[in-house]
Amino acid sequence: MTTSARAPSADLLETDAGAIAHRLSLKRKRWRARLLPALGVFVLLFGWWAIVVGFEVKPFIAPSPFMVLNTLYAKRAILLDNLIPTALEAAGGFLLGNLVAILMATVFVHNKTLNDIFFPVALMLNAIPIVAKAPVLVLMMGNGVEPKIAIAALVCFFPTLVNMVRGLDAANPQAMELMRVLSASKTEVFFKLRLFSSLPYLFSALRIAASMSVIGAVVGEWIGSTQGIGALILQATYNFDSALLYSAIVMSACLSGSFFLIIALLERWLVRWQPQHVH
Repeated sequence: MTTSARAPSADLLETDAGAIAHRLSLKRKRWRARLLPALGVFVLLFGWWAIVVGFEVKPFIAPSPFMVLNTLYAKRAILLDNLIPTALEAAGGFLLGNLVAILMATVFVHNKTLNDIFFPVALMLNAIPIVAKAPVLVLMMGNGVEPKIAIAALVCFFPTLVNMVRGLDAANPQAMELMRVLSASKTEVFFKLRLFSSLPYLFSALRIAASMSVIGAVVGEWIGSTQGIGALILQATYNFDSALLYSAIVMSACLSGSFFLIIALLERWLVRWQPQHVH
């Protein structure tokens, strides 16, 4: 009786110990995920500072991190005034490019003939460097906000198109067969099966597009604009104001990182599963 009475208690203790060990492991992983990126940033900044100081680099060539930090604070009004139009252009291009890519991917999946005709065309257009497409769009649309949005949209378009086509085609074959047996329409198959299977692929592309949209907007501002981070970068370069140049680059990097973080958080909220074949 004594042995049998102690057995459940021993099992409970082992279960509690396993749960505690699991929680500690998760906590260590969370701290690791936070500390290692911070360490990487510290090493980068320290290396930057050491090179500038050690080799006595002139400030107009490469400023120190402290000079850039001071410029970020001293000229924060100018930087924020130019960041806003770039953010709006990047967001507009992101929404437009991805919306068109998702709609086109849907058409391609349901019509293989159109896919065979137009997918190579999309591939060819994507092969043209963005700096070559930007002047054409500026000539066609003028120096307003429209060409910047179009350039950002083009940058976002192709990665999302490729991943969305792949995701829509990645629906489970057994589930597809079951839907056919149940006489489900193409619309029902799309919204109840294909769309959900494509979400991990879609968000993988959206994370890339979120960062690339800022690059597209900045490139558009280089071609023809008087405001925005791209225009500020050109102005600082021509004036040999390296501190302002680096500060503008930091602001654009922060904008890209913010867009990426928003998409990552949205993915974590919407996609609570990951197929094994998606990396």
